Amino acid sequence: MTLAIYIARRFLRSLLLIAGVFGLILFLIEMIETIRRFSGSGLGLAEAAQLSALSIAGAFYGILPLVTVLGGIALFLGLARSSELVAIRAAGQSAVRLLRAPVVTAIIAGALAVAVLNPFVAATGRLYDDAASRIKRGGQQTVSVGDRAVWLRQGLTDNGTDAGQIVIRAARTNPDATTLYDATFMIFGAEAGPTRRIEADTAVLTPGAWQLTGVRDYRLTNQNPQAEVQTSEALSLPSDLTAQRIRDGFGRPDAVGIWQLPDFIAGLERAGFSAARHKVWFQMELARPFLMAAMVAIAAAFTMQHVRGRSSGTAVLLAFGAGIGLFFLRNLAQVLGDAGQVAPWIAGWAPPAVGAALAMAVILYREDG
Repeated sequence: MTLAIYIARRFLRSLLLIAGVFGLILFLIEMIETIRRFSGSGLGLAEAAQLSALSIAGAFYGILPLVTVLGGIALFLGLARSSELVAIRAAGQSAVRLLRAPVVTAIIAGALAVAVLNPFVAATGRLYDDAASRIKRGGQQTVSVGDRAVWLRQGLTDNGTDAGQIVIRAARTNPDATTLYDATFMIFGAEAGPTRRIEADTAVLTPGAWQLTGVRDYRLTNQNPQAEVQTSEALSLPSDLTAQRIRDGFGRPDAVGIWQLPDFIAGLERAGFSAARHKVWFQMELARPFLMAAMVAIAAAFTMQHVRGRSSGTAVLLAFGAGIGLFFLRNLAQVLGDAGQVAPWIAGWAPPAVGAALAMAVILYREDG
């Protein structure tokens, strides 16, 4: 037990140190990119630092498996160079028993990351999007799914200047949100508040406009809008929304915290949207702790031996290359899952299972040898 605690502490120390280094590098890179991106908006250094801090959370969370494999490499390489690994093996500890402590630590760290860091990343991502929208115009399109309706928001421009916003509510939509049913368009002036409400039986998004049918147009500036409603069979309402922007608005599954994701998936399906991407992401997040454990096993497969000189560098390159390979396999599985080629649970759980199985095969082969 004492040995297991010692190895777990060594691994956790290596993991935190490497995570801190990568976090600092990501912050500096994002700082430079933020200053470049908002160079014409008078953004100060403090504001750029705040935006960068909000932005790097998602990037760091994405590379956490690679940080884990580097932590495993640092652990086993340190034990090998100090000859502690030789002493531990001479005391009768098998490779599998030696691997138990860092693997359990990786699973616990991964579970904490999913439970705590995942919602934090989702929150900081929304804050970054809001802050970027305020600084730079053009980020006014948003989409959300409520319990009983779909909501969209788009900017309203007049000769390139901000003329207000349009808030759109629909009872349901087709899968890509380009056709809305029982839709209400609430038009807000730039300074005057709501000025017009348009209800339509259907609204179809075409390039540059919504094509409405079964229209009831209420001018809210009139004293009695209900009595002076104008009806028409069809109406064209200008829009700069596109199907791609709408998909992106629903879209990034990582913008929804893990605790809210099941309800969000149910809301998408009630509204008539495909929730395949979100289902895949949910399964991949559940499997993330085991992916991190597989990364530790991969690091052990190549560096849990007495290595010196050039063989040490070769072992590190092989371990890190195998970790990148597993990371690529995970991304490939996500793409296949998003496209509906494989089931969400396969996309989420197959990569860590394959990585762990191959790593254990290498470890057991060397152990028997």
